[in-house]
Amino acid sequence: MNDLATVAVDAMGGDQAPVVVVEAAVSAVKQWGISVILVGDTPRIEAELAKHKCDGLPITIEHASDVVGMHDSASDAVRKKKDSSIRVAYDLVKQGRAQAVVSAGNSGATMAAGMFVLKRIPGIERPALATIFPNQIDRTLILDVGGNVDCKPIHLQQFALMGDVYARELMGKAKPRVGILSNGEEEGKGNDLTRGASRALSEAPFNYIGYVEGRDIFNGSVDVVVCDGFVGNVLLKVSEGLADTIGKMLKAEIEQSFLAKLGYLLSRGAFNKFKKRIDYSEYGGAPLLGIQGIGMICHGGSSPKAIMNAIRMANESVQHDVSGKLATKLSLTQNT
Repeated sequence: MNDLATVAVDAMGGDQAPVVVVEAAVSAVKQWGISVILVGDTPRIEAELAKHKCDGLPITIEHASDVVGMHDSASDAVRKKKDSSIRVAYDLVKQGRAQAVVSAGNSGATMAAGMFVLKRIPGIERPALATIFPNQIDRTLILDVGGNVDCKPIHLQQFALMGDVYARELMGKAKPRVGILSNGEEEGKGNDLTRGASRALSEAPFNYIGYVEGRDIFNGSVDVVVCDGFVGNVLLKVSEGLADTIGKMLKAEIEQSFLAKLGYLLSRGAFNKFKKRIDYSEYGGAPLLGIQGIGMICHGGSSPKAIMNAIRMANESVQHDVSGKLATKLSLTQNT
């Protein structure tokens, strides 16, 4: 492992910025010793920091006079708002003053800034957003979950390659099983995109197991699942909504009778472990794979816990040199 990273955190990104973001950054620094640069409006950030005991902690502020709104055009935000907090955060990585970026702001602008400032890894046409889903055995990595709505087979092949490296480095999978999300496991299923991608992946240097169905994401039979960003984002939102609904339905049923409440008290430990496993905030954010650096994109409504864990994951990605290993793997693949 290398030394702990310095993470540039977009303090102005998110529905409750900078309040939630500053709280998360302070917690991450206290818990893991990660150095943080809070990027944004200095007076507002200082006012929030004053609410926390953070004297002597490795937290600094980099002023940025502008903010990218949730409805701003991604391309305009990057080119016209050069002093926006997200653009300045990525500039810090380019300058070598930070090694990773975390933002809960406009996801399109965050992706665009990453590609514009740090550039793509040579050979990667479309960087992808990845996210981790819990399954019955461990975890499943899904990509793309919203970065690229329209894809070609070559893009899914590149997503699979990036997912394979990420699963090895960050999830501890020695030989990740990689599959394409489809409407059936048979070769004749799918559409032109999945069939073309399947042919490309069958020739790739990783453990491609073919088509997988939605249920396979949760039963533990596959480690990395690739799909276009439209399908992936629908899958992500449905899964989050389902997890939230299950929790609320269980709570409603438990509150209806004394025996149910007693049963909950007796099994509270198991319920708490289950809640933790399906809580997206445990995974923090979605890594932006394919840029020459580390970027983590969080929900706009992320809790302090979610942003804190995104900072942790950003640090771990730097320590494992995920971006460098992606570039090396891609280079070796292209030369074989």
